[in-house]
Parts: sequence; structure tokens; C-alpha cells
Amino acid sequence: MVEALNNSGKMPYPIVLKELAVTADTITNIMKEVNYRDEVAGVITWMHTFSPAKMWIRGTKLLQKPLLHLATQFNESIPWKTIDMDFMNLNQSAHGDREYGFINARLDKRNKIVVGYWNSESVMKQVADWMDVAASYNESFAIKVARFGDNMRNVGVTEGDKVEAQIQFGWVVDYFGIGDLVQVVDAVTDAEVDALFEEYRKLYEFDYGDYEQSKWEAHVKVQARQEIGIRRFLEEGGYNAFTSNFEDLYGMQQLPGLAVQRLMADGYGFAGEGDWKTAAIDRLMKVMAHNENTGFMEDYTYELAAGKEAILESHMMEVDPTLAVNKPKIVVSPLSMGDREDPARLVFDGKAGEGVVVSMADFGTHYKLLINEVTAFEPTEPAPNLPVARVLWEVKPGFHEGVHAWIEAGGGHHTVVSLNLTTDQILTWAKLVDLETVVIK
Repeated sequence: MVEALNNSGKMPYPIVLKELAVTADTITNIMKEVNYRDEVAGVITWMHTFSPAKMWIRGTKLLQKPLLHLATQFNESIPWKTIDMDFMNLNQSAHGDREYGFINARLDKRNKIVVGYWNSESVMKQVADWMDVAASYNESFAIKVARFGDNMRNVGVTEGDKVEAQIQFGWVVDYFGIGDLVQVVDAVTDAEVDALFEEYRKLYEFDYGDYEQSKWEAHVKVQARQEIGIRRFLEEGGYNAFTSNFEDLYGMQQLPGLAVQRLMADGYGFAGEGDWKTAAIDRLMKVMAHNENTGFMEDYTYELAAGKEAILESHMMEVDPTLAVNKPKIVVSPLSMGDREDPARLVFDGKAGEGVVVSMADFGTHYKLLINEVTAFEPTEPAPNLPVARVLWEVKPGFHEGVHAWIEAGGGHHTVVSLNLTTDQILTWAKLVDLETVVIK
């Protein structure tokens, strides 16, 4: 079974077969090993036959990583022509599943259960999805967010209890004055900037607009310098997510735009206006989705024409290029927020697909996670005067019901969207961290 699953091409991570666990000591030793081996993301168990489950109590209580109970059996069908009591006694998967399941429920293990024939496409997909959740659950305890500046003044939903977030989710959130970053950015050499600019030339279209080429390139090179500096700062501190704030730009020539988009494309979590919760969720979901079609988003404008209802999603610049359906172009354009030089950014249209939109808010007594299923679609109308990337989606179950439910539940305007993940995957993670959820679908 393990060999077939590993060779199927459907598993995102390898499965390692351990010895048959038939004693309490064996089970306990396996779970201890799992806990202390960083490369192990979780445990998959299946009951080949009946197993008195009290022997699982000690080891299961010790387990600190995600657990998947695969309710399956080796044979797809009952061999009616040859079945006898010997076969029955040695193939009691249905019997064992219920005994084992009771202990997990009694221990409130919050484990995932997948039911069905192990070699079927649907079961392999569910196992693979759980593996991605398990990897992100472990990554959650390694998420470190660097806050460059504070939260946007007078905004409520971006606030949150950082101590509780570290206790509940494992996130480390550190503040840095913008001057700390400026020092690193200013130390970047012209040669480094020129080399990165040439990389831009190979990857993106250059849209000079009304700017002279030399002036346009100078503005883009400011972002190149920022990209190198921010990346260097994050790498040296071991950070994998960060925030910026257009109100905290002392010493910066531009609000980072293209620089942030490039870092998001490489898997860094991000959110604007100091919103560290969304930056951490962004990093978490990027790990879960293998950094595909997943990124920070903000609600902007409604389309309210009957039968065409949708929401235009964007940000002042920082839209994630993993969502791009076309080749991004670099645009330089004025930006009133931040009161700095005209910043460069990547402009593109968003992809189509089924997805989930996730937002986290601190309600004072607890955190709450909102999940809305959406259908993203490619824009059909050009927007020649809009100098930012754009993503469009329809909310489920319908525009009026979905938007009403989101607002009523306290959903924020900062979100993370993924066209690769499912509601079930987000709920599986939330269950592991004892997080209240609201699902709108």
C-alpha cells in the first residue's frame, strides 16, 4: 500500500512505513519519534484488523503532530468465493476502525478521517490534501513575521493579540522601525540593482507610459534596491512573512510595490497596513498550496449590475503575481498614499477558478476565521486607467447572501485567496488549532 501510494504521483510528500504497531510500547515509541523528528509532518494510521485501542492511549496522547485515520482495507471487495473465518479474523478493518475511532474521539484528538478504498483517486486526493495541511500546521510554528512600522492608524480589523497568536498558532511577530530597514536597503550596491533590473527585463513587459525611459528605469531600480534589501533583512532574521505601512515610510523613496510582489511570488507571506495576522495566514496558505495561485487580497469595489454581481479585488500595488493569468507588466504611476516618489508595480489580470477566501479577526475573547467560497473569473473589460493588478470573483452562495453573511460575521477587508485550496483543508487546520470558523458557501 505504501509503495503504491508513493509511486502514484499523487502524494505531495513521501510516506514512510513503520513497523506494525501491536503493543502500547511500540505505539508510544513511534509517536515519540514522530514528535522529535522535524522532517516528519504527521502520522497516517490504518487498521488492517481489530486492535484493542487502549494500547493507543499513551502514544496518542503524546502525539503533537497531525493524525490521519485512514479507514480502509487492503482488499477492495469481499472475496465471497473463498471467504472463511480465518479471513474474517485477519481482515477486521471495519471492526478496528470503530474501536480506534472511539479512542481518538475520547481523547479529543481532532484527527482527520478519510474513508474509502486506499487506491481510489478520491481517497488519494483526500490523503494528499491532508498531507498539505499537516505540512502547513508544522510550518505554522515556524512562521516569523517582521512588521516594518506599525498598524495603519485608526483601523480596527488589523489589530490583534500577538501573545495569544503565538500560543495558539505558533506565530512570532516582531516590530522593526522603518529606519532599521532603510539602513539595509541603502547598503545595497548599484551593481546588485543593475543585475536585478536585467532579470526584470527578461521576466516582464516594460510599460514606460508617459515617463522618459531613463526616469522610468530610475523609479523601477528603487524597487529593485528595496527588493534586495527587504529580502536580505528577512533572510538574516529568519523571517518568512512581513508587513509594510504607507504611513511609516521615513527614509524610503517609494512605498514598496514591485519589491513586495516579487517577494510574495517567492513564497513570503505579506499584508499591507501592518496586518500581521493576514501576513501569517498568507504564509500558511502558501505552504499549504505549494505557493500556487494564493495571495494577499483586499476588497475594493462592487459590481452591482443585476446578474453580473461581483467584487473587484486589488490593493494599492501589492497583488500577488502567483494569481496572474497574463504576463505581468511593470508600470510606474503616482500614488497618493505615502506621499513619496511614483512607485513601480506589476500589473496583470487575475486567473479564473474555484477558490476560498480567508480572513482572520481578533474578537477580544478569541480569534475567528472566516472562509468564503468564491468563483474567480478573468476580467472581460479593459481598464486602461487602472495602474494596479485586478482580480474578480463571485461570492457564494450568491452575492447578496454571501456579502451579507461576511459583514455580519465581522469579516475583514484584508484576506488571502487561494484557487488551489479547499474549504475542507482550511477547516482541517482550524480544527487542529482550536480556531472558531464561519463558513460561507
